[in-house]
Amino acid sequence: MKLKLKKNAYGKNAVNLSKIIRHPTYHEFRQISVNVSLQGDFETAHTLGDNSKILPTDTQKNTVYALAQAHFVDSIENFGLYLANYFITNNPQVTQATVDIVEHPYRRMTFDGEPHHHAYIGGGSENHTTTIIQTGNHIAITSGIKDLLILKTTDSGFEGYIKDQFTTLKETADRILATQCEATWTYTTQELDFTVAFAKIRETLLKTFAHHKSLSVQQTLLAMGSAVLEENEAVSEISLIMPNKHHIPFNLEQFGLDNKNEIFIATDEPYGYITGTVTREQDSED
Repeated sequence: MKLKLKKNAYGKNAVNLSKIIRHPTYHEFRQISVNVSLQGDFETAHTLGDNSKILPTDTQKNTVYALAQAHFVDSIENFGLYLANYFITNNPQVTQATVDIVEHPYRRMTFDGEPHHHAYIGGGSENHTTTIIQTGNHIAITSGIKDLLILKTTDSGFEGYIKDQFTTLKETADRILATQCEATWTYTTQELDFTVAFAKIRETLLKTFAHHKSLSVQQTLLAMGSAVLEENEAVSEISLIMPNKHHIPFNLEQFGLDNKNEIFIATDEPYGYITGTVTREQDSED
């Protein structure tokens, strides 16, 4: 039996970088984490221990920091595009470069209606993400939001589901709907203001979630994804992960009290896990 190395890649993960962009009247603080992964002609490093085609992962890390000075000036998408192209252009043995970036948002503190020029507060668990994959001249751009914790106290129900001998869940037409949403979408062009596009997509997701009369998490997921595609021609598809963060009504009857859908037990585990991808259907030719 002959054994052969199949797919292989290597890179540097968790390159944590903070940058101050000094504007004339205020400081802009950015914090990101970068993963780099390279694929290419590296077989002899595995078979012979020949490292002549290996760009050290420490060098990859240093490259991220060095290039951030001049090229991390706006969106994480643009910085990721520059990094991926740099690794491809300067290393002929590399056939594919993948750059993953997670941004941990900070916002300026505000006092008496005025933003402070250099003091910031963290943005909670929510993160902005992007993945850039460059193979030769072909580039794929995927961006998204991770750990977006959203909740509404009404306009959500769950009824008409299967009931068997193990079903104990009670139907409800009025419940809390909460989820720690993860959304990823694919852009069709590099010619885009990614900062504006991200803000618009995020606003669409939140607005749809808030105003949609939800009969199930699945229905709301489709409504959110569809709204993003309807309002953004530069997005070809969007995938959403929406775990159901359960809030279960607490039994106050044991204390002689009536729970008027006001007191709940917030549970972390176990939880429902709902996923879906919404895409543009190509018109069939006659």
